[in-house]
Amino acid sequence: MDPIEKYQSVFILMSVALGLIFGQSMLARNYAALFIVPFLMVMLLGIFLQVPLKQLRNSFKNWKFAGISAGINFMFNPLLAFSLGFLFLRDTPALWIGFIMLMVTPCTDWYLLFTGIARGNVPLSASILPMNLILQLVLLPVYLLIFAGTIATIDPTLLMQSVILVLLIPFVGSLVTKAAVPSIKGEYWLQEKIFPKLDHVQFLFLNLAIISMFASQGEQLVQNPLILLKLITPVLLFFVIVFIVGQIVGRYLGFSYQDTVSLNLTTLARNSPIVLAIALTAFPEEPLIALALVIGPLIELPVLGIVSHTLLWIRKW
Repeated sequence: MDPIEKYQSVFILMSVALGLIFGQSMLARNYAALFIVPFLMVMLLGIFLQVPLKQLRNSFKNWKFAGISAGINFMFNPLLAFSLGFLFLRDTPALWIGFIMLMVTPCTDWYLLFTGIARGNVPLSASILPMNLILQLVLLPVYLLIFAGTIATIDPTLLMQSVILVLLIPFVGSLVTKAAVPSIKGEYWLQEKIFPKLDHVQFLFLNLAIISMFASQGEQLVQNPLILLKLITPVLLFFVIVFIVGQIVGRYLGFSYQDTVSLNLTTLARNSPIVLAIALTAFPEEPLIALALVIGPLIELPVLGIVSHTLLWIRKW
């Protein structure tokens, strides 16, 4: 396993600390916000470049798996997130919205790593990646208007502008790059020179965005250091419930161990970078929403590691 992937949560925590340190300077606090969205857009470009959209039709070859995974990710999980938020976060609306945003977007990258660790069906998991990306780009504004709109007033125009700015532009940029680079340099250049470096570039710009965000908006966290502890209970409950549901559904439908692992990881792992970009542009006056999306992976990554080893134990048992 790549050291950066292995210690990803440690690097994120270090970026949070660096941002808070830089935020003590008035100059850094005033200018850091200018870099957040550009850093996130570069990071998202790296994510979208790695999504094999040409394989979108493969998502539906195993229609049973694709349908069940999509049903859990885009129907069950949003309802569960809203319900858990109501139970534990309704007195802190910004955290509630951040929690919902985190839980309605399935992961498009590191879930494959944990699927491999747990000896799951990695090709099957990878086949539904394009479907998950397209569905979350389409449905995220809908979820925000339906669920978050019941918690706080949301400007639909500002929301759509945010989606276009931080999602559509990098997405289109990735399509142009995939078409232009092979025609100029050849397919080899894209596959051998660019793709191998994307994970590190993507992670670098994610951490730069986190540093910038905490430098510009971390003052509220410093003043209320315990408020984000409220996220731990609903986040852990979400993962426990979704894990159990995946196990029950996989066994009921007769999935093999490998396919059940893939179902578990594709419905558990969340895509915080994409929604973080939306939160920072759609809710600039609510830093707790963005902070919730940064703190979420600090809980999620160790949980996914535990889940992977639990699945190996189940396989042995």
